[in-house]
Amino acid sequence: MSFLDNWRRGGAPKFEAGGASYVVELTKRNPVISLTKQGAASGHLRVNLSWQMRTTDIGMRNSQRGGSLLRNPGKMFKPEVVQAQGPAVVKIDLDLACLYELKDGTKGVVQPLGNFLGDINAAPYVKLSGDDRFGSPSGETLYINLDHRDEIKRLLIFVYIYDGTPAFDRTHAVVTLYPSSGPRVEIGLDERAPQARSCAIFMLENNKGDLTVRREVKYVYGFQSELDRLYGWGLQWGRGYKSKV
Repeated sequence: MSFLDNWRRGGAPKFEAGGASYVVELTKRNPVISLTKQGAASGHLRVNLSWQMRTTDIGMRNSQRGGSLLRNPGKMFKPEVVQAQGPAVVKIDLDLACLYELKDGTKGVVQPLGNFLGDINAAPYVKLSGDDRFGSPSGETLYINLDHRDEIKRLLIFVYIYDGTPAFDRTHAVVTLYPSSGPRVEIGLDERAPQARSCAIFMLENNKGDLTVRREVKYVYGFQSELDRLYGWGLQWGRGYKSKV
């Protein structure tokens, strides 16, 4: 039975209510979701960044080269041109981070750089699990304590390329939100943004008791200070480095 026949017979795929089986993707057309209306404005909100360094283009390039040799045998004796920062290998260290502003005016950042990992039970009520430098399956995770939502004004979750090739569209990066109840929320970072080093992913805001998540996906060519200027945080920034592994 074909997919279309299955659809006509009423076999169209259905989402299951609640839990991780139901996924909402935030897009340009549908950029906002209310956690309050979803009944998910309490407990711990888990925000996960997953990504990988892509190497699959090597086989594709070799197969294309083989086809061209059949048409042009003379190429067998010519060395292949290797382009800098080509598609074969992408080495990238992505970091998940958060700019926070609390209702009492406290502002700051939670990020791997500088070991500012935050606190889940005290201000800023945001905790980073650690630093993934190699694109492991578990990625990096932020935990947000929404039981203290009345003390949170806004949180900007962002990603920056600490080291490596600026190529967001080739990392297969996805940010997934896991609320305490209701559907999980996904935001993909697959848009082409040549040379961009940072990306504002989403803003979590407390608007008169309504906790909303708004997709941003705004790429910038600098780092935290440029995102700060874009969103008016007003922090002071200095150069930072990670310890070598």
